[in-house]
Amino acid sequence: MAYDFDLFVIGAGSGGVRASRIAASHGARVAVAEEYRVGGTCVIRGCVPKKLLVYGSKFAHEFEDAAAYGWTGLAPAHDWATLRDTVAKEVDRLNAVYIRLLEGPGVKIHMGRGRLMDRHTIAIGGPNGEQTVTADKILICTGGRPEVPDLPGREFAITSNEAFHLPELPKHVTIVGGGYIAVEFAGIFNGLGAKVDLVIRRDRVLRGFDEECRTFVHEALAKGGIKMRTETQIARITATPDGQGGGKAPFQVHTPLGGMFETDLVMYATGRVPNTAGIGLEKVGVQLNKAGAIAVDEWSKTTAENIWAVGDVTDRINLTPVALMEGHCFADTVFGNKPRKPDHRDVPSAVFCQPEMANVGLSEEDARRTLGELRVFTSAFTPMKYSFTAHKQRTFMKLIVEAATDKVVGCHMVGDDAAELIQGLAVAVKAGATKAQFDATVGIHPTAGEEFVTMRTPRAEPAPRKAAAE
Repeated sequence: MAYDFDLFVIGAGSGGVRASRIAASHGARVAVAEEYRVGGTCVIRGCVPKKLLVYGSKFAHEFEDAAAYGWTGLAPAHDWATLRDTVAKEVDRLNAVYIRLLEGPGVKIHMGRGRLMDRHTIAIGGPNGEQTVTADKILICTGGRPEVPDLPGREFAITSNEAFHLPELPKHVTIVGGGYIAVEFAGIFNGLGAKVDLVIRRDRVLRGFDEECRTFVHEALAKGGIKMRTETQIARITATPDGQGGGKAPFQVHTPLGGMFETDLVMYATGRVPNTAGIGLEKVGVQLNKAGAIAVDEWSKTTAENIWAVGDVTDRINLTPVALMEGHCFADTVFGNKPRKPDHRDVPSAVFCQPEMANVGLSEEDARRTLGELRVFTSAFTPMKYSFTAHKQRTFMKLIVEAATDKVVGCHMVGDDAAELIQGLAVAVKAGATKAQFDATVGIHPTAGEEFVTMRTPRAEPAPRKAAAE
């Protein structure tokens, strides 16, 4: 049977764009459907615009620190509309870049929602009605979306999607959640001058990360002025009577035990869910896993013979560079005659909270569960930049070493430029570098990064081995 395309991709986010253009460069006839904007969550309403907001919010501390270095007369006022609109223009530019990335190798772009009618037929709904195309192979890259739990007053809450387009900066922001999106936006709003409450169901932020690092971040956020409402849940959100007048905040947040506080904005950042609903997966035999994500094998293949999936919709490691890797591996394997599997080991990641946190490899807790004897090296200090400033932001570094092999199996940092430093160290961890090789590396002085190659005394010696049974 002759198909309209060799490959049809549903979703033009990071994974979909990479897979489409690489497959096309291998000679495949490729089309992609996107219902919102080409570029996906990361480029349009995720990590790129979010980090630009982080940059904007950090200037408040920079102005404070500048006084200690002799700069006077600095009393700036921030204009939210300028930052918001500048970021939006940059997103528009990147959206156009991603369109060109697809058009260059000849990928056909369909603006509309793609739905599977059968294993080779895709219906695309758009402003001019629905059209149908056929394809030999199909790749699903529909990503994920933020979710607000089903509670009374959920209609009063926003998510990270809407946070980029606020008409004005609220005076008091309540963020619900303790994950990376929650702590990043807490830092953004706090830096821009808003009062921020962070509502966390557990005792600390960033569950799943190294315990020492998450404690360090949690304490730094509190010290930076964010109100940490730990071990707290939201029962309902109500509109304040006459909230728009008389100086009252427009919303009331109620806790299960009868507590209540007022706020100007409630933002939910309690998790994201894979975009699997309404795209016809059940019609073609694509199964979901227990988390509601598309189940795939090590080659990103689904339970349908000619259908693959990559990126957040598969809920493996939900990071943009991982989606890019998975999409590239798929295209090389299926269309480039260069079979290769995505490698999910030692993937570095960062949380752009304030202070910033980044890591590669295992947390101490995971390493103890899987490796046994360890040597752990830590260092906490005030960087030179803050030696005599009023704003004291400390840095924390950690190396986790497998005792039997001397390999560095985990590298963690909280502090300025953590992501930049860990990206370089990720190469060493990926290559299997040993602590002896770290020690033999000459540091760059004076930098914070040199601390990674000068830590000599382990925090705790490994427990002695048990004698073998006679």
